[in-house]
Amino acid sequence: MFAQEEILQKIREKSDHPMLMPELIRALSIPKEERVVFKKLLRKMTREGEIVRTKGNRYGLPEKMSLVSGQLKGHPDGYGFVIPDKPGTGDIYIGSKNMEGAMHGDKVVARIEARKEGGNLEGRIIRVLERTHTRIVGRFESGRGFGFVVPSDKRINQDLYILHGEMKRAREGDMVVAEITSYPTKNRNPQGKIIRILGRSTDARIETEAVIEEYNLQREFPPDVLEESEHIPEEVMPEMLAGRADLRDLQTVTIDGERARDFDDAVSIEQMPDRGFRLFVHIADVSHYVAEGSALDLDAFGRGTSVYFPDAVIPMFPERLSNGICSLNPKVDRLTMTAEMYFDSEGNRTSYKIYDSVIQSNERMTYTAVRQILVDRDQEITKRYKPMIRMFELMEALSRRLYAKRIRRGSLDFDLPEPEIVLDMQGEPVNIIKEERNIAHRIIEEFMLAANETVAEHICRLEIPFLYRIHEEPNPEKMIAFSEFIHNFGIRLPVSGGIRPLTLSEILDRVKDTPEERLINHVLLRSMKRARYSEENLGHFGLAAEFYTHFTSPIRRYPDLIVHRILREVGRKKALARKRAERWKEILPNIALQTSERERLAMEAERESVNRQKVRFMADKEGEEHDGFITGVTAYGFFVELEALFVEGLVRVSTISDDYYVYHEKQHAFIGEHSQRIFRLGDKVRVRVKRVDIESRTIDFTLVEESNRKKRKN
Repeated sequence: MFAQEEILQKIREKSDHPMLMPELIRALSIPKEERVVFKKLLRKMTREGEIVRTKGNRYGLPEKMSLVSGQLKGHPDGYGFVIPDKPGTGDIYIGSKNMEGAMHGDKVVARIEARKEGGNLEGRIIRVLERTHTRIVGRFESGRGFGFVVPSDKRINQDLYILHGEMKRAREGDMVVAEITSYPTKNRNPQGKIIRILGRSTDARIETEAVIEEYNLQREFPPDVLEESEHIPEEVMPEMLAGRADLRDLQTVTIDGERARDFDDAVSIEQMPDRGFRLFVHIADVSHYVAEGSALDLDAFGRGTSVYFPDAVIPMFPERLSNGICSLNPKVDRLTMTAEMYFDSEGNRTSYKIYDSVIQSNERMTYTAVRQILVDRDQEITKRYKPMIRMFELMEALSRRLYAKRIRRGSLDFDLPEPEIVLDMQGEPVNIIKEERNIAHRIIEEFMLAANETVAEHICRLEIPFLYRIHEEPNPEKMIAFSEFIHNFGIRLPVSGGIRPLTLSEILDRVKDTPEERLINHVLLRSMKRARYSEENLGHFGLAAEFYTHFTSPIRRYPDLIVHRILREVGRKKALARKRAERWKEILPNIALQTSERERLAMEAERESVNRQKVRFMADKEGEEHDGFITGVTAYGFFVELEALFVEGLVRVSTISDDYYVYHEKQHAFIGEHSQRIFRLGDKVRVRVKRVDIESRTIDFTLVEESNRKKRKN
């Protein structure tokens, strides 16, 4: 049977026009016994954008028809962009009149109709291949004998029409979930029926539930998954220990946040006679309990990851596993997979072992408690954990060496503070604080990175099919734009011949503790590609690592479970049976794609939930003044993030009346025509909260000096 590349090559050679399926079969001389498989492969290639199927069911090469398949990203103003499936083609702008009934998120085929100055592409949707949304979450508005659901996701800009008999007693202002019964066309809104009423749109307690519904996340576990989990023992039985290294006498701790409920990893450390270190990273052995192809396994594959909200978590596994037998709780036996690594006094890894083990964590430590021991020297805490003080000191010593070594090789260390939302008992946000990062976070981060790199290198050297965590080199065009941007700060970045991680790392180090540090961190991060999973080892640019995988969190990430399975199969033989190697080679690409997509979805849902809480927190703060800095510049204004609250809002250029301001895209700035006054990315400004719209989740600011000027005029 042909491979995909062979089919593409034959179509290029033998097809001079888009062909119907029978024509293709004849042209490519597909034998009768292989036609069913060929049709399946052709459909797969169509989904992946290698081939385009037209409205007349003809198959052709997209580049020969000016057609591109991809995902439509909608905009609240009605237009959108098609993000091509195949890399190499830029995003295609689709005007509101050319959407042809497509909705945000849909898989579509677009025709490129124009190429504007600067290479920007414009086109129109010619076909919807796959609808993403089956349901809409939004606010219900009633009319005479009918109603509308106004989507909560403003990128879906068509209201959903609801007939009188399909309203399910929804009241004006209710937040509802509606099922789409008829998709939109060019001249008609979508139609649907209400299937669930979440509550009043003003109620803070429904915010998380609305996000869960909007992103179609599965909170409950199916009955067969729960039933299967009930058959898993609640404690480690003696017969489970066969073939495992017994590390229960080794001094071991978990270190996590105060609110953590499941513990994937535990650590141990010893000083070696040569002043080196022996580090043990113990990871929960979820693969022992979750069999390949089981109900638990298939459900976890569908979820891909746990999802974390300010007030809730949707775990990847039922609580009986995630908080029970798979969680490395203190004072109880737990099955683990251990990466035992030896480092010299400079932090260079000299040898390692990876094996099945059983441990018993001595203590469940928090980041705060470890900081109090190592930094604050808190007498009460130090006395309480006296037998472990030496262990924590060794951990600090090794982690500092590992960090320094990683930075020297070019690993990018972005110093971007993360917000933590504080909620009251009613779910209302009462504060937004900076998430603390201290030496304890650094210890765990460095140890997990070391274990992930060790495991990835171990398998890669064996040339065995594997699942890697990769981060590809930045897009050259984006690096050129970044180079032009930092030139404004007197920083030179040569881009010819490619960019090395060390070059960017040196720039981050150069701007550390300067006023522009946060700005340059932001812009560089936005210029980077997104990390993803892959069956190919392409390295990790951001970490400047040749080998990297995810091994350390199998309770909450499905790729880590796959990594554990492969490690177990490899075992001491350091090889895979031929059939198993072929099987892994076949299924790993799909696992990589699925888990990357689920990770992106989870991150978007988590970000959306936090943004909703930020807007709600600001709802009663109209008129307040705050200091902030410019985080984004667009043609219609600039975004400002408040320094103390991590909240972002928009200053519209139309509200600044002391001059005509011209948008300079490459400089990320507005410049006054007459005054030459500049508002540039990273500039500090003082703003007043003008308007907060909870429904649209937008915040408008005005410059304080502008507001004061208008007051004086009045």
